Amino acid sequence: MSQDEGRTLGIEPATIDIAGRTPRAPAYDDVYFSADDGLAESRHVFLDGNDLAARWARWSASRAFVIGETGFGTGRNMLLAWRLFREVAPAAARLHLVSIERHPLCADDLRALWADDPELHGNACRLANGWPALLRGTHRLRLDDRVTLDLIFDDVDTALNGFDGRVDAWFLDGFAPARNPAMWSARVFAGLAAASRPGATFATYSCARAVREHAAAVGFECEKRPGAGRKREMLQGTLASTASAPAIAAARRRRPWFEPPRAGTAGRIAVIGAGIAGTSVAEALARRGQRCDLYDPLGVAGAASGNAQAALHVRPASNGDARTRFQLAALDYVRRWLADLDSTRTLWSDCGLLQLARDEAEAARQRKCLDRLAVPPTLMRGVDAATAARLAGTPLSGDVRGGLYYSSAGWVRPDRLCRLLFERSGATLYRRAVTALESIDSGWRLANADGGRADYEHVVLACAGAAPALCVDLPPLTTVRGQVSAFASTDPAFAPDCVICGRGYALPALEDWLYAGASFQRDRADAAARSADDDANRAMLAEIAPALAGRLGPPVAARVAFRCTGRDRMPCVGPVPDTAAWRRDYAALALDARRIPDVPGRHRRGLWTSLAHGAHGLVSAPLSAEILASRLCDEPVPRAAGEVDALHPGRWFVRELIRGG
Repeated sequence: MSQDEGRTLGIEPATIDIAGRTPRAPAYDDVYFSADDGLAESRHVFLDGNDLAARWARWSASRAFVIGETGFGTGRNMLLAWRLFREVAPAAARLHLVSIERHPLCADDLRALWADDPELHGNACRLANGWPALLRGTHRLRLDDRVTLDLIFDDVDTALNGFDGRVDAWFLDGFAPARNPAMWSARVFAGLAAASRPGATFATYSCARAVREHAAAVGFECEKRPGAGRKREMLQGTLASTASAPAIAAARRRRPWFEPPRAGTAGRIAVIGAGIAGTSVAEALARRGQRCDLYDPLGVAGAASGNAQAALHVRPASNGDARTRFQLAALDYVRRWLADLDSTRTLWSDCGLLQLARDEAEAARQRKCLDRLAVPPTLMRGVDAATAARLAGTPLSGDVRGGLYYSSAGWVRPDRLCRLLFERSGATLYRRAVTALESIDSGWRLANADGGRADYEHVVLACAGAAPALCVDLPPLTTVRGQVSAFASTDPAFAPDCVICGRGYALPALEDWLYAGASFQRDRADAAARSADDDANRAMLAEIAPALAGRLGPPVAARVAFRCTGRDRMPCVGPVPDTAAWRRDYAALALDARRIPDVPGRHRRGLWTSLAHGAHGLVSAPLSAEILASRLCDEPVPRAAGEVDALHPGRWFVRELIRGG
């Protein structure tokens, strides 16, 4: 079990007193900002202290400028930085904000705090409208077309230990060292140095001796400057020496095989596969100014992503493992992502989803999930049988004992969504099968079925079960045949109001059709629809909603697709390992798993994957695309390092080495 497993996933929100002139945190007996002019203080200490206006005015790098913050608080600093960046930075520049907060505010508190501020109210509302569920971990928000915010809800030490990125400027703005010493410890400054680029700066209102000493010990040159308001002095620092950073990073990372390659300049990119995995990668790259070529012989959404309607569905485990943490974070992210893409909800609906319990064993499992994970009820809550029936909007089986209700889940139209992503990406589509990949000095040479050749610096394998034929270094993958059935909805009054799930699922009616499914058959290759599978889908529906199943007309259509899954039901997302090198470099693991060689993992340079999304691809693929795009464009990664490691395509190989395979 990892150090994160067993921790509750929900996080305690802040208690804030906003009745007076100055918002106050009773838990720390301290104020969030000065009563005199908190905005002026923030500008002087954090924006001017890091010389941001001048740095941004001349910013010409293709990557984003990255700000890190230890203490999001009311969002004051980040809102001001966002505004200043839009005012002074070149039109092509991008900003990436990362802020750590142990006790985050609620969205309503954010709105109330800035309701009367004409300067920040609009952006504060945009931020509050996309506010994530109060789940432990990193949450990515797209503030506008050039500004991204990663909120890390955790204690600062854990957050820095898991942070995977490099920062240009730091806002050190926790409560005062005397009130909250954990925010200003030597370990925190070691983490800051490890996560900084050479020449990174920091600014803080605190000039405490311990702060200066901790900063100097990890390579920052510090200077006292005039303070703002009643604060006579402030502290500014510049990372003059990075000699200690590699040692700090090595001490933090105990699995060197997962050390990611640094992509640098992305160059030409090919994405093989034009389903939800491939088109979401293409769209994520386009938002960063990168165009790619898409290869798929079936065209956009020609395979498993071509269904007319599908569920946004997760299945968490009670131990809070990496798969559970990733799925819940991905579900929370996909809601914001879809709202940005399609604010009118033409292609999706957050109507909610019920995972029903039909027997006591499943009901007990669900209760354990709720008790151990402590997930915010806005994301997942338990409901009894009567409430489940009310939410479903259709009579349920008498066997139903209740269930888990996901209020932000629902359904999406994957075929149309993929086409929208393709259009947004500006990618060039080649309706050709890639038959071979050849490693060359500059990257990879693709051969296609028409005899053509093309060279790319980077290739992303997003072609599900077809990927192993192109690369021998991939983990074992399984193909699962699934058939979805469309029935005539003869009685609209019985159509469900939300997605209902048991062994299978049924979706709210779409254009007078009701979709139910999906069959699950491993290693079956026949692509023709079968009437027996339609019957099985109706039978699965009858188990949870017999009245609805009895009122459906005959099947009017069916579609067969093949899902790709891994042995551990986790996607495979990240750089492809050089397994021959791993076998040599990490041979000692077969003798003793504690003998970890100090050798960074070697990878197939420029080769990446987004595979094995299985039945949850509509939830997992968009966040996976953000992980890959962040890697390729040298940006912070949107989840903690340990969780991203659990997605790494090489994880299977390390397990085999340890087992003596």
